[in-house]
Amino acid sequence: MNQAVQKKSEGAEQQGAIARLGASLADWSEKWFPDAYVFAAIAVFIVAVAALAMGRTPNQVSVDFGKSFWNLIPFTMQMAFVVIGGYIVAVAPPVRKIINVLARFPQTPKTAVAYVAGMAMLASLLSWGFSMIFAGILMREISKRVEGVDYRAMGAAGYLGLGSIWALGLSSSAALLMATKGSIPPALLKISGVISLDQTLFTWQNLVMIIVLFVLSIWICYASTPIAKHAKTAEMAGIVYQDSHEDIGSAQTPGEKLEFSPFLTIVLVAIGGIYLYDVFSTKGGLAALDLNTYNFMFIIAGMLLHWRPRSFLRAAAKAVPMTGGVLLQFPLYAGIFGVLMGSGLNEVLAKFFVSISTQGTLPLIGGMYSAILGLFLPSGGGKWVVEAPYLLEAANQLHVNLAWMVQVYNAAEALPNFINPFWMLPLMGLTGVKARDLAGYSTLQLLFHAPVVLLLLWLLGLTLPYVPPVLG
Repeated sequence: MNQAVQKKSEGAEQQGAIARLGASLADWSEKWFPDAYVFAAIAVFIVAVAALAMGRTPNQVSVDFGKSFWNLIPFTMQMAFVVIGGYIVAVAPPVRKIINVLARFPQTPKTAVAYVAGMAMLASLLSWGFSMIFAGILMREISKRVEGVDYRAMGAAGYLGLGSIWALGLSSSAALLMATKGSIPPALLKISGVISLDQTLFTWQNLVMIIVLFVLSIWICYASTPIAKHAKTAEMAGIVYQDSHEDIGSAQTPGEKLEFSPFLTIVLVAIGGIYLYDVFSTKGGLAALDLNTYNFMFIIAGMLLHWRPRSFLRAAAKAVPMTGGVLLQFPLYAGIFGVLMGSGLNEVLAKFFVSISTQGTLPLIGGMYSAILGLFLPSGGGKWVVEAPYLLEAANQLHVNLAWMVQVYNAAEALPNFINPFWMLPLMGLTGVKARDLAGYSTLQLLFHAPVVLLLLWLLGLTLPYVPPVLG
C-alpha cells in the first residue's frame, strides 16, 4: 500500500508534456532570446537588407529610416502614459485593496498562473493598456502569497492581455476607426464606407473567437506551469517585489499644505470630468474610446483615487523610470516603418497575398499576411491604415464580408505580439523581467494560437455574406 501511494505521489510530481515543452522553451529563450532593444535593432537590420534587395540604395534606406525615426513620438508618449497612468491607478489605496483581495484566491502555482491569465484577458477586453498594468500589479501581489510560482510562466500569463483577445474587445483601434466616419481616411472611406461595431465587435462570430481563445489560453497556462519543485521563482532570479505603499507624511511647511490638500485634486477632476462627458456625448459613446481618452481617464482617475497631490506625484515618480524601454525603442520601430514604406515592400507583400486568394481563402491569407507584417510593424491602428486599402479592396473584388476582414486583422494582428518585445516593454518595466523571461511561455501560446486563430478566421468567415459598402 505504501509503495502504491509513493508511486502515485511521484506521478503527481511528474511534469506533463506541455509543462516540459514550456520549460524547454523558457530555458531556450533565456539563453538565446536577445534583449528587447537588440531585438528591435535586429529587425532594423532585416528590413534594411530586404529594402536593399528591392533596389533601394544604402543612402535611400538611411534617409527613409532617419525621416521616420520620430514619427511615432505621439504614440510613444501614449504608451509611456499607459504605464504611468495604469501604475498610478493600480497603486492607489482603493485599487490596491481590491488587488490584494483578488490576489488571495489562487492557492497553487498552476492556479495562480491560470488565474492571472484569465484576469489579464478579461481586463484587456476593456483596455489593453489597463490590462497590462493591472496584471503586472496582480502578479506582484500573488508572488508574495503563493510559493513556488515560476515567474516566467506568470509573466507570460500577465502578458496575455496583449497577445490573445484584446483586439477583439473595446480597445480595438481598427474596429473603432472603421466605426467613426470622421476618423477614416477619405481614400479608405471610398472603399469600405462606415463599418459599425455591431458588424465587427458585437457579433456572435467575434464572441466565439473570444471564448475559444480565452479557454485555450487558460488551459495552456495551467498545463504548462511547472510545479513548485521545478519552478524558477522571482527570488531565484533576484527579483524582489516590495510593498508599493508608503506613508506620505504630513505638511511640514506652509508651502507644502496644498500638496496634502484635496482642493486642487477636486478642481482638476471636475474639469477633467466635464471634458470626458463632452467627449463621450459628442463622439457617441464607444467611438470616444481611443488611446488618448483612455490615458486621460486613468490620469484623472489616479488623481481622484490618490486624493492628495503628494500621493499622486509620488506614484507618478515611481512609474516614470518604467518607461525607459518605451522611450528608447519605439523610434527604432518608426524607422522600420519608414524603410518598409519607402522600399514598397509592404505593397509587394499585400499584392502577393491578394493574388493568391479566393473568396473562401481571403480571411485565411489575409490573417497570415497581417501576422507576418506585424513582426515588423507593431502598431495596431497605424498598421491597419496601411493594410486596409489592400485588404478591403480585395474583399470587395472577391465578395468577402468587409466587417469580417476588420476582425481578421484584429485577431491576426495579436499573434506576433506573443514574441515581439515592442508590446512587452511596459510590463517588463513594471515587473522587472526581461523579454527573454517572457518569450518562452509566450512562444508556447503562439504555437497553439496561430493554427486555431487562422482556422477560426476561415470557418467563421464562411458564415458571413458579402454586403456591399454603403458609400456617401
